[in-house]
Amino acid sequence: MSLHAAAATSWQAERRRAFLFGLAPSLVVLLAITLVPAVALLVASLTPLSLTDPLATFRFDDPLVNYRHLLEDKRFLGSVVTQLKLSVSSVALQVGVGLGIALLLHGPSRILAATRAAFLIPMVLPPIVVALIWKILYTPDISPLHRAAEALGLPFSSLIANPDTALWAISVADTWQWFPFTMLMVLAQLQMVPQSPIEAARLDGANRWQVFRFIVLPHLRPVLVVCALFRLIDSFKAFPLIYVLTNGGPGTVTEVTNYYGFVQAFNFSFWGYASAIAMVILAGVFALAALVSRLGWNRHHEHR
Repeated sequence: MSLHAAAATSWQAERRRAFLFGLAPSLVVLLAITLVPAVALLVASLTPLSLTDPLATFRFDDPLVNYRHLLEDKRFLGSVVTQLKLSVSSVALQVGVGLGIALLLHGPSRILAATRAAFLIPMVLPPIVVALIWKILYTPDISPLHRAAEALGLPFSSLIANPDTALWAISVADTWQWFPFTMLMVLAQLQMVPQSPIEAARLDGANRWQVFRFIVLPHLRPVLVVCALFRLIDSFKAFPLIYVLTNGGPGTVTEVTNYYGFVQAFNFSFWGYASAIAMVILAGVFALAALVSRLGWNRHHEHR
């Protein structure tokens, strides 16, 4: 091996060592706040742990009992269906509303820039604040929406107290907070849409709808898919809205899976069973995250 090659190898080794040394503190913190709690959750899910029987923490005589009960628990299965309804409806609304507003606000105008900034406000608010805002809007006695409807002769009952509308009311509130995410992503992608095909299509007589459908939308489709998948993962965190607006009701029509796990842990003290519910949610989120990662990898190779 030549002196130059040996020096290059030594420099590469020092570079890797310095990289690992700089990365070590972050890895330790990541291990402490993610891996350790996840392992503890997994261990708890394999036991019949409850606050009435603390010694069950270390009893593993039937480690899969909680998971078997989940398959027989109609309330849990119903919460999964409710979660799917909420996730699909809120993600569809967020993507649709975000796309529409992004197309309306796309342009170099200062007024449009100020309007875009105003639309970001809901996204930066804490979830509990958003929940309180919509609690006021959905409460007939104090809601300006209900007052306006009464003034127009169109009174209606509380949306969050009606079993037929409660879940969709939560979906609307979640959409209000998170459609700016899609809007931002679409606006960024619109900046990269080539103008030459659009100009050529207009010269050929294409109208606005045709330009959007055949030129703009194909360029936006990848980012819309990524937005939908990210928001689908995040839709599992609608707990603050449900806790403040409906508390899982009326009945159990808005009781999604994570809220059901909360009820099992803090209302009934079945911590082992609640841990199993959390592990199922975690597995679902990991599956969606893997899908997002795979999509991003494929998209990277398509652009190479």
